[in-house]
Amino acid sequence: MADAPSPQRSYRAACPNCGAPVDFRSPASAFAVCSYCRSTIVRDGEALRRTGQAAELFDDHSPLQLGASGTYLGRPFTLVGRLQYRTDQGTWNEWHALFDAGPDGQPRAEALVAGQRLTLAGQAWSVASVVEATLIAAQGELPAPPVTGRPFTVADLRNVRDEVATLDYGEPAAPRWSLGRPVALSELAMRGLAEASEKTLGGRGVSCPNCGAALQVTLESTQSIVCTECKAVVDVSGGVGAELSHYVQENAQDGGTPQIPLGRTGTLAIAGRGGTPQPLPWQVVGYVERCEVPEDPEDEQVVWREYLLYHRSEGFAFLVDAEDGWSWTAPLTGVPELRGDAARWRGEDYRKLYDYQGKVTYVLGEFYWKLARDERTFNTDYAGTGAASRKRLNRERTGEGRTQEIVWSAGETMAAETVRRAFQLPEAAAAALRRDATPTSTNASSLLAKLFFWAFVIVVLLILFRCSGDDECDGLRERYGAASAEYQNCQASNRARTGGGSYGGFSSGGSHK
Repeated sequence: MADAPSPQRSYRAACPNCGAPVDFRSPASAFAVCSYCRSTIVRDGEALRRTGQAAELFDDHSPLQLGASGTYLGRPFTLVGRLQYRTDQGTWNEWHALFDAGPDGQPRAEALVAGQRLTLAGQAWSVASVVEATLIAAQGELPAPPVTGRPFTVADLRNVRDEVATLDYGEPAAPRWSLGRPVALSELAMRGLAEASEKTLGGRGVSCPNCGAALQVTLESTQSIVCTECKAVVDVSGGVGAELSHYVQENAQDGGTPQIPLGRTGTLAIAGRGGTPQPLPWQVVGYVERCEVPEDPEDEQVVWREYLLYHRSEGFAFLVDAEDGWSWTAPLTGVPELRGDAARWRGEDYRKLYDYQGKVTYVLGEFYWKLARDERTFNTDYAGTGAASRKRLNRERTGEGRTQEIVWSAGETMAAETVRRAFQLPEAAAAALRRDATPTSTNASSLLAKLFFWAFVIVVLLILFRCSGDDECDGLRERYGAASAEYQNCQASNRARTGGGSYGGFSSGGSHK
C-alpha cells in the first residue's frame, strides 16, 4: 500500500491551552482546532495563540476522518480539516483537502434565487439553491478561522458539465468560491477511512415524541424517520439532545403497504456516475406515496410510489412505481442544457412531457431530508428520444421564495420482472408489480393493431361497467389502503356508473407518476 502524501513542510507546536501537540501539515493553514481541548488556535509566526473554543462535532458516522488520504485526477491529497454546518434542513460537512482561486465579479447574495442563470468566470451556471447556514463546529487544519454561530448565505450552482460550485457569503464583501465534481469513494483510492459504525440514535435512547416507542435510526444522514408503531414523522436533524418535532400522519392506519419490504436489499444496475450503471446492492430504507395535485378538482388523481434506496459508497437513488411502469432515478450534480421544451444531457436529447404539482400523502422508513406535512413539489418530466427512449429526466422544485431548491434527477425505465428478481419477491407478486407491458407503446406494429386494441378496450369497458362493483374496489383497498387515491377513484367511478355515467379519460402518468 502506498504511503499517504507527505506535505512539503509541516509544523508542530504545543496547544497554548492544554499543551497537547497541534500539527499544521499545510504552510497555508493559519488556523487549527486542538483535537484534545477543542481550542481554536491561530498560528502567529512560530508561536500559537488561542482565540476561542470550537463546539463539539455532531457525530454523523461518516467514513471520512482527519488523516484519510486519496487520489483525485492523479493528484494525491490528505484530509486535514473539517467544517460542520447546520441549516433548518439539517447538517453537512465540508472537508479541507490538502493538495500539492475563484472568479471575479461574484453576484451579491440578495440577488440570487433558485433557478436563476448567470455567468461566472466565463462559464454558464444555474442556481440550485440559496440557503441561510450556520457553522456549528470545526476540526483539524483550516484555510481560514472558523466563525461559529453566525448565520450567512450559501448558494449552490450547477452546470451542464456535471460540476457544482458554491458561493460562501460568510464574508459578504469577499464571497468564497469553491468548485467540485461528483465522485464516488471508490474513485479516490482512499486510505485510513473510519470503520463502519453500528451506533444509532435509537441505541442512545431516542424515543418517539408521539407514542414513546424506540426510534432505530440506521443511517448517519437521516433527517426524518417514521415511527414503526404510530407512523408519526419525527425530525431527528438536531441530533441527540435536541427537541424532536413531529407530525402525525392523518392516514396512518390506512396507508398502503410497500410491495418491496423496508430493509430488503436488491442488486440493481442503476445510478452509474460515469454514465454506465453498475450492478450494486441497494437497500430499501424509505417508502413514499405521492399524488398529482389536479388543476381541476373534478379531474382524476394520479398516484405513484417511490422507494428510497441506499448504497454506502454510491449514496441514494429512487425506485419509482408508476401507472406506466417501473423506473429508477438518482439526483444529478449538474444540470441538463435546456432549449425550449427540449433538454440535452450527456450527449442525449430529451423531449418535455408535462409539468405537474405533486404532494406527499404517506411515508414509511427514514429519509435524508426533512419531511413536511403535505409537502408539495413542482415537477417537469422529460423522456429520451431515439435510442435513448427509455431514459428519463425530472426537474423538481421545492420550497418558497428565496428558500427554494431545484434538483434534477436522471434515470431509466425497467421491467417489473427485473424488480421482482432483484429483491427476491415471490412469483405471486409478479402480477401486482407488472405495469410496464402497455399495448399502447409507441412501438406498436401498425395502425390496425392499435385500432383493434382500442375496439377491444371499449368492449371490455362496457362489460366491466356492467360487472364491476365492490369486489374490484375491495382489492384496491387491500393493496393500497382505504385512503389511497386508487381506492377513492374506484369508489367514485362505481357511484357514477350506477347513474349511467360514461367512461372518462385516462392519464398514463409519467416517469415519476
